[in-house]
Amino acid sequence: MWGNAFLLSVLYLLAGIVVETLRRRYPKYFFDRLSMALDSLPARALELVHAMEPLRAAYFSGRITDLGVRVVFGVVTVAVIFLLALVVGAIMAVLRWGLMRATRGGNRPPPGEG
Repeated sequence: MWGNAFLLSVLYLLAGIVVETLRRRYPKYFFDRLSMALDSLPARALELVHAMEPLRAAYFSGRITDLGVRVVFGVVTVAVIFLLALVVGAIMAVLRWGLMRATRGGNRPPPGEG
């Protein structure tokens, strides 16, 4: 579970780096839209915890740079991916436990034990 979350985080961040590099090198509408699509996950997560408005104010007042915003978005993205991996892993563990309990017939021990 941790390995999958880490791999997804790395892939997401690498995709962001590639898209941002392409957007700066080739200023096309497509790359702008792709960059905004990648930024929507951390932006919505920041909105959910009411942290987007202070970040926006800091950016427009010059207290944080483009790179600073990218770092914040990257950290938030990694945190969201890890949180999602934990939630999905916990759900799968509960489902597996329930399935194993159902196939064993309740509280009886598995065959071969006892």
